[in-house]
Amino acid sequence: MRIDVTTRLVYDLPAETHMLALVQAARTADQSILSERLVVAPESLAEEVDGEGLRWLRGQIGGRLELTYTATIDNGARRLLPPSAVQVSRSDLPLAVLPYLLPSRFCPSDLFLRFAAREFGPHGDGVARVMAVADWIAAHVDYVAGVSTAESDAAHTFTLRAGVCRDFAHLGITLCRALGIPARAVSCYAVDLDPPDFHAVMEVFLGHDWWLVDLTRLAPVEGLVRIGHGRDAADIAFLTTDGPCELVQQQIAATATPG
Repeated sequence: MRIDVTTRLVYDLPAETHMLALVQAARTADQSILSERLVVAPESLAEEVDGEGLRWLRGQIGGRLELTYTATIDNGARRLLPPSAVQVSRSDLPLAVLPYLLPSRFCPSDLFLRFAAREFGPHGDGVARVMAVADWIAAHVDYVAGVSTAESDAAHTFTLRAGVCRDFAHLGITLCRALGIPARAVSCYAVDLDPPDFHAVMEVFLGHDWWLVDLTRLAPVEGLVRIGHGRDAADIAFLTTDGPCELVQQQIAATATPG
């Protein structure tokens, strides 16, 4: 699928601060960047690409920041989680995947071991367990804006039974890790998301590959453009600063195009 994405961010920063932005489409094997344009004013942010194709903008900035990013992405025929994907034993997991089994700041999976085993253990392994987790979240957690904060973790969402996309992703990641299934958070652009915004989904490692799962069920996996991935939202925030900043304007769009 060809997808046009647009981001415009305007911030006021009262004092000079180090800024890290993650808004550009990732350079990964599952998507191709056909064209793109980035305009940053002032021109004080430089791009750095990590070993997994994530593209970070970083630099020292103060005053007013205006960032506009437009791109056309081909994500191919994005693959859906196949029924045959099985859980990989810990001893056979690649070393780079192991951190995604561990508890993290927003995904305290060690607190959910008994619940996950009791609720989802009888569902076999692999895809059946992941789908059981997804169905449980759909049945027990409501999508409600404004009930969670930047500090809310999966335990908070489990108790409150409400949240937004990052909360759904954190709870799903937490339960999958508690079941021994590596899982991570993915930030993305999403076609058909209403209202348009940055979106957070879960990615699970089954059958020696990663598979995207949108636990909110608000956007088709086929319409996702990958931006970044990490242990949880702390690793994939679209903007991180070491000082205060005020949002002035934010516009985000993702539209499927013919061809």
